[in-house]
Amino acid sequence: MAAIRQHGPDVDLEDPVLVEGFPGVGLVGKIATDHLVEELGMEYYASVHCDGLPSIGVYRGDDRTARPPVRLYVDEAENLIALQSDAPIAAQAVDDVADCLTNWIAERNATPIYLSGLPADQEENRLELYGIATGDAGETLERHDVAVPPEDGVVTGPTGALINRAAQLDSDSLGLIVRCNPQFPDPEAASVLLEEGIGPVADVEIDVQELVDRAEEIRRKREQLAQQMQAVGQDESTQAQPLRMYQ
Repeated sequence: MAAIRQHGPDVDLEDPVLVEGFPGVGLVGKIATDHLVEELGMEYYASVHCDGLPSIGVYRGDDRTARPPVRLYVDEAENLIALQSDAPIAAQAVDDVADCLTNWIAERNATPIYLSGLPADQEENRLELYGIATGDAGETLERHDVAVPPEDGVVTGPTGALINRAAQLDSDSLGLIVRCNPQFPDPEAASVLLEEGIGPVADVEIDVQELVDRAEEIRRKREQLAQQMQAVGQDESTQAQPLRMYQ
């Protein structure tokens, strides 16, 4: 049964921003959200149990605590929620996950920031950031000078399903798309999401220097998950792509 179960204490959030970090191409959304949780010291708040999510326990080195693979963290002072995911979402679960999370987001009047990587066709345009929106959220992107995508495109996977739900409901949501390395984890592209997109929109300061300095180490640690994401179909892998490639 779909549910989001609170584990931490109640928090006082007023119209918060939610940052989504499902894994996808370049792992840009996951790396950015993981860094956000760690850098801000965000508190574990709830576990996500939408239908179809993998029934696995996740643990960290030097820590005995096991937790579900999809979790929510909060920073009450920054009025911020982060969704952290440690597993790909199966294609058959994408719609259920989108419905489950969209309902929870709407109940809290949160504005979601959905994250995706767009495979860079050449190194020169890697790290370019674009913004898309539903509802009236496009005004926020304009205020922060986030560029408009230069060509038609689609966002797939769970992130695409979440954007689709927001568009159907005409609710406010933001989508940040960064051109990234399509074959390997891309911490530099994740740092662009944080520094040029998430930070300004959520009005939070995020030090991304560690992502840049430890890029090679992060790539090595995340390479296995990145290979998993390459192996699954586009419905499971969060990514942006030109519309002509999708048709």
